[in-house]
Amino acid sequence: MPESASALAERVAAVPRFVFHGRVTRVVGLVVEAVGLDGAVGDLCRIHPGGRGEAIAAEIVGFKGDQVLLMPLGSMEGVRPGAAVERQGQSSGVAFGPGLLGRVLDGLGRPMDGLGSIGASRMVPIVAEPPNPLTRRPIRKVLSTGVRVLDGFLTMGQGQRMGIFAGSGVGKSTLLGMIARRSSADVNVIALLGERGREVRDFIEQSLGPEGLARSVVVVATGDQPALVRARGALVATALAEAFRDEGKEVLLMVDSVTRVAMAWRELGLAVGEPPTTRGYPPSVFAQLPRLLERAGNGPVGGITGIYTVLVEGDDFQEPVADHVRSVVDGHVVLTRKLASAGHYPAVDVLESASRVRDQVVDREVIRASNRLLELLAAYREKEDLIAVGAYEPGGDPLLDRAIRFREPLQTLLRQEVDDPAEVAEVFRRIVELDRTAEGTR
Repeated sequence: MPESASALAERVAAVPRFVFHGRVTRVVGLVVEAVGLDGAVGDLCRIHPGGRGEAIAAEIVGFKGDQVLLMPLGSMEGVRPGAAVERQGQSSGVAFGPGLLGRVLDGLGRPMDGLGSIGASRMVPIVAEPPNPLTRRPIRKVLSTGVRVLDGFLTMGQGQRMGIFAGSGVGKSTLLGMIARRSSADVNVIALLGERGREVRDFIEQSLGPEGLARSVVVVATGDQPALVRARGALVATALAEAFRDEGKEVLLMVDSVTRVAMAWRELGLAVGEPPTTRGYPPSVFAQLPRLLERAGNGPVGGITGIYTVLVEGDDFQEPVADHVRSVVDGHVVLTRKLASAGHYPAVDVLESASRVRDQVVDREVIRASNRLLELLAAYREKEDLIAVGAYEPGGDPLLDRAIRFREPLQTLLRQEVDDPAEVAEVFRRIVELDRTAEGTR
């Protein structure tokens, strides 16, 4: 039906008479400097390079005198002095809707799998305050991961935040895929940030598989993307997890990896002139990490269980990002190259790992049994060199004798093939039975 004259007049009256543009003055590294632009940090803009070049999306990241500092969300090719800069408004957030499950999004929340629109029902802000500590529900229920070593010795609770600390090439992505396919969560939100393009496809098709993807949303920002896109990917994934949580769902949020997000923040901070501190990280990185990690957890309804991988540089588990994340999360899982090299998968070092909520969600009998089995592992590790060279004589230490006798059953319990599912109740039963057998040989 044709629009009435009065309605058309109202629409024409609403069109702004003037559009104010800033102009580019110079480009320094990753930063575009402009003058004459009115905006705030976080506002989205478009840089019009002129000629036949397409407009370039950018975000305001800071100010220097009368200069506005912008960082493009794509390639800066074509930006020239005097190019027009138009403010688009505040960041619009990320689209959320029921069609998200099974989809792959880019770091800005746009579909990148060629399957069309997600059928968004609303927009959710990507920046939000962490929940009030007094409104968080206590962690009281076990989150089953389907991985024996985690369920049995590092039991996670719904709403917990767990860090997975690992060097490169020790099975971190494979472990995440096992958890995503078999966890008891309703929805998975998985952020693959700073990864190689080949690894992204391998993770989606092999580690996650069709079964895991069907109940997951995957957010991807590969290492070749601008730092701003990699950093926003973590916020987009967290915002989607919060939206599912607000619907009452139990969400498993996986961010792989927090280290690469911190590196992106480092690039942004140094580009706008922040002073470098420990290992070149500016102070803002260590202020932003807790704000990101604290957004996970239980709410009044629903909850987000966060698993954050930390890629330790040079297998240094005390490097700044790893140390800071470990101080914030509710537990840590350490994957070691020594175990991976020996063909022990998952390469989880249970003696160096801990879950701070295990004792709140697991029965006393299981806790006592798992602690006694860990004691056997610790006793064997302490004298491992003597045993290897044949310098230990059986009978000298009853605890060590039992550790040697039950080492193989323990290793069998801790190892697991990728296609070998495990039920948490069955894992608890096996732990209690193995402990009773070991105690019976005292």
